[in-house]
Amino acid sequence: MKMQSKNVRFGSMLAALLITSSVIAASAAELNRDADETMKVFNEEISGGDVFINQAAGYLVFPRVIKVGIGVGGETGEGVLRVGGQTVDYYRTTSGSIGFQLGAQAKSIVIAFMTKESLQKFRNSQGWKVGVDGSVALIDLGAGKTIDTDNIRDPVVGFVFGSKGLMYNLTLEGSKFSKLDKSE
Repeated sequence: MKMQSKNVRFGSMLAALLITSSVIAASAAELNRDADETMKVFNEEISGGDVFINQAAGYLVFPRVIKVGIGVGGETGEGVLRVGGQTVDYYRTTSGSIGFQLGAQAKSIVIAFMTKESLQKFRNSQGWKVGVDGSVALIDLGAGKTIDTDNIRDPVVGFVFGSKGLMYNLTLEGSKFSKLDKSE
């Protein structure tokens, strides 16, 4: 039992160290530039995704979210909240996990708030957590699939794309979003 506890602590510390060294805080200008590039890729890769963005009250863009795991995993990234196509705030996403995992992964995330109420609830929170403060309907875009926008009525819709690395995990459950101060 003691050895297992030491392994979990070691794995936690190593995962935290790897994530911290992988994700260096970006300036507001860098985040906006990266978010613009991510949205270009999103529109190229996600057929029908622009319908969600055009109808959304607001949307989060996380250009690069890094996940590292060695028994214990951690995930983090910084992004922007856009309303009316303009950046209004900056956010960090974080989550942790325990279980069999080994590797690292980078991915992009876009989350669309389809109603003013869902956007307002998100913006008024002191750290919005998926599965606790609200749910996010993830759009599965396997090979050859397209989005059927007529059947999706969820107030918050998420897209995970551009996954690169040795670990694959298509979930946002347990992810926490916290507002950042990026005043320049």
